Amino acid sequence: MAEVKPRGHGLAWSGEPSGLPLPREASRGGPAAFTAAKAWWLLPALLLAMALVVQWGPVAIDVADWLNPPWSEAPKGGGAHVLWQLRLPRVLLAACVGAALGLAGALSQALFRNPMAEPALLGVTSGAAAAVALCLTLFAGVQLALPAPLRLWLLPLVGFAGALLVCALLERLSRWLAPGSIAALLLCGLALQALSFAVVGLCSFLANDEQLRAINFWTLGSLAGAGWPMALTMGAALLLAGPLAWRLAPQLNALALGEAVAAHVGVPVQGLRLRAVAIVAALSALAVAWCGSIGFIGLMAPHLARQLAGADLRRLLPQAMLAGALLLVLADTLARTLAAPAEIPVGVFSALIGAPWFLVLLRGAVRRLGSA
Repeated sequence: MAEVKPRGHGLAWSGEPSGLPLPREASRGGPAAFTAAKAWWLLPALLLAMALVVQWGPVAIDVADWLNPPWSEAPKGGGAHVLWQLRLPRVLLAACVGAALGLAGALSQALFRNPMAEPALLGVTSGAAAAVALCLTLFAGVQLALPAPLRLWLLPLVGFAGALLVCALLERLSRWLAPGSIAALLLCGLALQALSFAVVGLCSFLANDEQLRAINFWTLGSLAGAGWPMALTMGAALLLAGPLAWRLAPQLNALALGEAVAAHVGVPVQGLRLRAVAIVAALSALAVAWCGSIGFIGLMAPHLARQLAGADLRRLLPQAMLAGALLLVLADTLARTLAAPAEIPVGVFSALIGAPWFLVLLRGAVRRLGSA
């Protein structure tokens, strides 16, 4: 069966019968092999950044704190307590959330065949935030009635429902208004984002002081409430979603040439869309439900990874996860240290960096359309 083979930023036909292989240049040690090797620089960069930011803060961390077991009785405010109970789970959660947003952004761009698609711009994260805001205000009694261990899972489940609803509406509206139009996709996403923010605004109007502070937390984004249960749950979600997304990569590579071509070479397009949307919704919901809306990480990470790893999604997806983790770890470090002892919402830093990035990408897209 004929297949589609990524080559650089484009796609080309190949008559080989196996799954989508890497470009032949990689087997000869040519430019593609150099690009693949260069992409893995993100892994040591991420590990080095995590090791450095754990040490960085108003409380000094020394070797004795690392050797002190995390289950031992450490005085609050001491180096060992700060290390094991505050900084380390926060850094790990930032890395996991960034990786989840990077993976969700790469899947969104591949699914919608749009280099400017990402969960926040398409309204997915705002839909999850709106669902969480409704749960915090209109259904606050249900949340308080649940046992404490179950409350940890209530908001992610509600966020998942909101994100999945927005994904379904986006797919239907874009197909109904202008099938295949990038402009219609983005405009539908902006419309759904505005609708979601209207719901959040209504919940803010109805909320009491405590609920209003919680809603502000979701809309600005913060990792201040990080803990080991959140970090371990996000890590487990990535271990599950990462391989599932990677298995979809060959079919998403084929989808880049259009639905008709993908269906012709045997790709179940509708099933592929449903699986990809479910992964994007789940990752976005988990990130939003525990850390609030953190925009533009899902836009920047895939583009950074694409410059290093090329267009083949089998290489791009893991590199987008590494790039997203690195970006959010650095952004969260700035958020918690620049105004210490106060803390700036991490969503502010991601927007300050991501909004100009989006404008540059939009200008490049307009130029390419004008020269076509």
